[in-house]
Amino acid sequence: MIDLERALLVPSSVFKTPDDVVQSEKLSCEQKIEILRRWEYDARELQVAEEEGMVGSNSSILDQILRALLRLDELAEIERLERSRSSKQGGV
Repeated sequence: MIDLERALLVPSSVFKTPDDVVQSEKLSCEQKIEILRRWEYDARELQVAEEEGMVGSNSSILDQILRALLRLDELAEIERLERSRSSKQGGV
């Protein structure tokens, strides 16, 4: 079971990579986006700290997060299209 509250506060404490969030079958698309948006915020804050000369971590995590969000957007669009086609053909 995923600790959703913890994941929303500190995503990296629950997931190793942003891709792990995308692949989770226990989260809704909205929850995944919310977690990734929080992770993005944290990564951007680290970037600011690095620019100010403070010690930071791997900045490539932001790229991974943005790619994961893009994948979720693409998956959500595919789901919307499939539901739309199904409705137009008299389906669900």
